[in-house]
Amino acid sequence: MNNSHDDKQTGFTLIELIVVIAILGILSALALPRFANLQTEARMAKMNGALGSIKAAAVLAHSIQLTQQLSASSSVTMEGSLIPMANGYPQSTNISIGHAAGFADAAGLALSDYSLLSSATVFTVAPDASHPACSVTYTVPVAGAAPTYSNAGVTAVNC
Repeated sequence: MNNSHDDKQTGFTLIELIVVIAILGILSALALPRFANLQTEARMAKMNGALGSIKAAAVLAHSIQLTQQLSASSSVTMEGSLIPMANGYPQSTNISIGHAAGFADAAGLALSDYSLLSSATVFTVAPDASHPACSVTYTVPVAGAAPTYSNAGVTAVNC
């Protein structure tokens, strides 16, 4: 009895595999810089959004203080939380502007999405601890003035 059996092997040749690997290498070399650039752009957009939140929170707190005819240093209540004020605007602390803008809880503990830093007059928000220079700032005003805001750190180099 004659069992004829095909001894042909199927699969890819070495040359075909090398060509596929070379094509994948070229594609990854082209895609990686674009992917890295998207991450930078996303951090920049995140920080510009954070600046918008800070501005909105400061103006809202100021308008609450004005409509309730409170003194410039009187705290205001926003969504059930007490927001300490200075010169008619939120103070530069996590518990004040940080909480009013949604970056910290009522106790002043920073939420995990951002890195926060505050001094006596300046509140700084960064996207994370790895990119501290990619930041926006809020500066408490002197009496009778408006606060200042800055997104000068939000650049492709810093983010």
